[in-house]
Amino acid sequence: MIKIVLQMIDQAYDRKSWHGPNLRGSIRGLSVPQAAWRPQPPRHNIWEIVLHAAYWKYTVRRRLLGEKRGSFPLKGSNWFPRPIEGAPDESQWKSDIELLHTTHLSLRRAIEQLTPDLLARPARGGTTSVLSLVTGIAAHDLYHAGQIQLLKRLYDDREA
Repeated sequence: MIKIVLQMIDQAYDRKSWHGPNLRGSIRGLSVPQAAWRPQPPRHNIWEIVLHAAYWKYTVRRRLLGEKRGSFPLKGSNWFPRPIEGAPDESQWKSDIELLHTTHLSLRRAIEQLTPDLLARPARGGTTSVLSLVTGIAAHDLYHAGQIQLLKRLYDDREA
């Protein structure tokens, strides 16, 4: 069962699957202007969605491992304004993509440590089962991959 869960989160994040672009695929090759563009204030941009996804991967991993809150590398929670002050910055965009990737890998390692009997138990800090938490993070990735695909089309169509 753990292998199936890992397959689900991998397909939702960066492995080939039948459903179309996964989260990492949806941001592949994006320019900084595309990532920073918003359809209108105060709507989120792709860049902010990337960090939001990283934050929730961190949150699931933290709950699986029983870690304390407050260890996410960025200050705040859930949504992180991007770009930070002034013109969008290529190095910051790449750094934030890397944060998403390393957070995914750390979540994956936490799931690899699970045993099948733990999947039915409530995750630490709530009543949601471990299985619902880890399958939910896969659904979360796919939900936001779809949003990103839509934002990319809106960006391309804005001058049409």
